[in-house]
Amino acid sequence: MFESLTKRLQSVFQNLGRRGKLRPEDIDHALQEIRLALLEADVHYQVVQGLMEIVRERSLGVDVSRALNPSQQVIRILQEELVAILGEPARLSLVGVKPRPIMLVGLQGSGKTTTAAKLALRLRGNGERVWLLAVDPYRPAAAEQLKVLGDEINVPVFYDPDLSPPDLSTAGIDAAAKGGASVVILDTAGRSQLDQSMMDELIAIRDRIHPVEVLLVADAMTGQEAVRIAQGFQEPLGLTGIILSKMDGDARGGAAISMRVVTGIPIKFIGTGEARDALETFDPSRLASRIMGMGDALGLIEKAEIAFDLEQVKQPVARIIQGEFTLEDFAEQLAMVRKMGPIGKLLEMLPVGLGGAAVQGQLDGSIAERQLIRTQAIIQSMTGVERRKPEMLNASRRRRIAAGSGTSVQEVNQLLRQYKQMRRMFKKMGKRGMAGIPSWPQ
Repeated sequence: MFESLTKRLQSVFQNLGRRGKLRPEDIDHALQEIRLALLEADVHYQVVQGLMEIVRERSLGVDVSRALNPSQQVIRILQEELVAILGEPARLSLVGVKPRPIMLVGLQGSGKTTTAAKLALRLRGNGERVWLLAVDPYRPAAAEQLKVLGDEINVPVFYDPDLSPPDLSTAGIDAAAKGGASVVILDTAGRSQLDQSMMDELIAIRDRIHPVEVLLVADAMTGQEAVRIAQGFQEPLGLTGIILSKMDGDARGGAAISMRVVTGIPIKFIGTGEARDALETFDPSRLASRIMGMGDALGLIEKAEIAFDLEQVKQPVARIIQGEFTLEDFAEQLAMVRKMGPIGKLLEMLPVGLGGAAVQGQLDGSIAERQLIRTQAIIQSMTGVERRKPEMLNASRRRRIAAGSGTSVQEVNQLLRQYKQMRRMFKKMGKRGMAGIPSWPQ
């Protein structure tokens, strides 16, 4: 996400960094480039105008003129103002009598149904007992799609084709209450465009169930159109929050930056992929860092904490120190990395210059992902003894492994060379006492 905008901003920052003392004309030139980058990213014109005025005023102030590194001060000011524009983080309001209804609304194709499943999975992980309600009798197979997703994540789905959407909503909440649910997520019907009959139905549902949250699911890829849609839903329904879906497909980022300022509605979640757990809590500071090309270290750490088992990691580290690192250890580490998500997504979370090379087009995350899969396939085609003792891999064994993994002998040889280089490096580190590497907590 934000690839185009991040690339443009990084170019501006690099040009600023080449200058020592910044003159007013240097700042004006940089801000003009930033203005164009934001407008091309489909950020609302009024938002860009207000942002540039504040950044210019602060950048021409005494703090920047006296700074040891003026360009870094300008970058810091831009990041702080981006955070302010994105708004304060807002959490779900899960209060009141159980089960608490959460109503998802939006146009057709915005991703409501998949978002409903993602939100259900997230809330269940937080200890809630969640039910899903399919309140879309118009789109073919809408209820069936939600039922499939519900089965996939082990969440009950209620649907009755003989009831009208308002009656179905109350019946579903009654059933969920009897089933011991604490939260009910309603996947309501969408339309291809905003129309009065759609709004009347949503208002009728809202007035029947009195939801604790009315969340608009908006497609981030539609840019300023998403802002207009949010305004269209806000007036009749009184939205309590926004979920920006398909953020992973939005290289521009205009909707995320504009939404809060123009509508005044807090963004509560962003959808970052197709996986069922690809729903992130909206965090302005982390999102601003990603836009600026500074990565999302906290997000990466969170993914690692979920994917990595500390006890599992301790054992191979101990063997590394003793110079006994095997291909079996290597395979385990690769599996843990893959649990963190697609490699391309992980690279996006690193600062430009590290994983940010992917943002700049210097490294293709999809190629890295394919290479990781091929490496896993090669190791999995070995026997347990071969993984523990790769020195026994003669030519005939390598041909067998290549055939079994769907790769070439050259790729098998390349992996073994890389493994030997890693093992030599680890042995040297072990002899030096792993200097600089902290010990595991007891």
